[in-house]
Amino acid sequence: MNIYVSNLSFAVVDEDLKSYFAEYGEVTSAKVIMDKYTNRSKGFGFVEMSDDAAAQKAIAELDGATVDGRSIKVNVARPKEDRPARPAYSNNSNSNSNNRW
Repeated sequence: MNIYVSNLSFAVVDEDLKSYFAEYGEVTSAKVIMDKYTNRSKGFGFVEMSDDAAAQKAIAELDGATVDGRSIKVNVARPKEDRPARPAYSNNSNSNSNNRW
């Protein structure tokens, strides 16, 4: 089962996240999501557990728990939703605009 964990301290790393859930059962993966430009935590992550019953127990007990001075939120992860494509913008000045540069 894939679990979404939010409101994490920015100091939390993958190993910390794994240790929070390890006491409830086998953690197959734990990943804190990092900003690709600053390489700093975005404050949320995902944990994958092999046993659904253990995962449900972890969610029930850790949701609202205080970790590193912050109250974390723990839920079953939802699949990533498809978003519509962004419109393509161009910097070409082939148009007849009033931009004098």
